[in-house]
Amino acid sequence: MMIKGRVIAINISEIKGVPKKTIPEGNFIQDFGLEGDAHGGKWHRQVSLLANESVDKMRELGAKGLCTGKFAENITTEGLELWKLPVGTKLKIGDSLHEVTQIGKECHHGCAIQQQVGQCIMPTQGIFTRVLNGGKVVCNDEITVLSGDSL
Repeated sequence: MMIKGRVIAINISEIKGVPKKTIPEGNFIQDFGLEGDAHGGKWHRQVSLLANESVDKMRELGAKGLCTGKFAENITTEGLELWKLPVGTKLKIGDSLHEVTQIGKECHHGCAIQQQVGQCIMPTQGIFTRVLNGGKVVCNDEITVLSGDSL
């Protein structure tokens, strides 16, 4: 059985350390990441993903004004528990293929969300991928979790 979710937003920023702005579609480049994004490059954290369900948890804790891209994620998802996917998992996202390379990351020196509600979700629930095969991704594209024998 294939596990599926969907893309609810694609987010980009030209400089690091700021919330990303939402764009209608993104071009993901093999072994780089999202075209035009400051975090792209030849490293293991080319693309960041965060589940909208995780953002909802922060809203419940009292975080105000949260929308897609506020945690600097490139792709906001729905329907997948991203943080439960093991490193090495392959994800087909729109026309692109990604491999999970890291779960969570240290928060930037007390980010604004952490200051507002006392905690942040990126350290435990955000994930990072590298782009194995590039392609276009648009809002509402399906995300399919592939096992090693599905490729």
